[in-house]
Amino acid sequence: MEDIFILIAEDDADDRFLLQAAFEENGFTEKLEFVENGVEVLDYLHNLSGTKSTSYLPSFILMDLNMPKKDGREVLKELKESPGLRMIPVIVFSTTSNEQEKKRCYELGANGYITKPTSFEALMQTVADLRNDWINVGTMPMS
Repeated sequence: MEDIFILIAEDDADDRFLLQAAFEENGFTEKLEFVENGVEVLDYLHNLSGTKSTSYLPSFILMDLNMPKKDGREVLKELKESPGLRMIPVIVFSTTSNEQEKKRCYELGANGYITKPTSFEALMQTVADLRNDWINVGTMPMS
């Protein structure tokens, strides 16, 4: 079986810590890879895609919108324009709950949009839902 891993693009150290803790507290053992900005997302994926095997690509990307160097919108656009990377599901994970922003992300190719929960308990449920929707199921949910 292929190794399952999730790429998380989040510039806030506290949010990275909380996400990792939520995955661990839920008992999930998938490998989590963290990058801190949009440039690192693209560099990381381009290095992986050079392996010529999609089994090395993440199961999905959980990506903040407002990151330094290159924001999530720019990254999303570039990913969905790249033949070797466009099939990776991208779930936007942002404090922004604006409907216009959500619509824009879906237009750019996002597969999902989640507003960051405000409590650890809600984050735990969000992580459980993410895992069940994007890893446990044989088919990916439609956006």
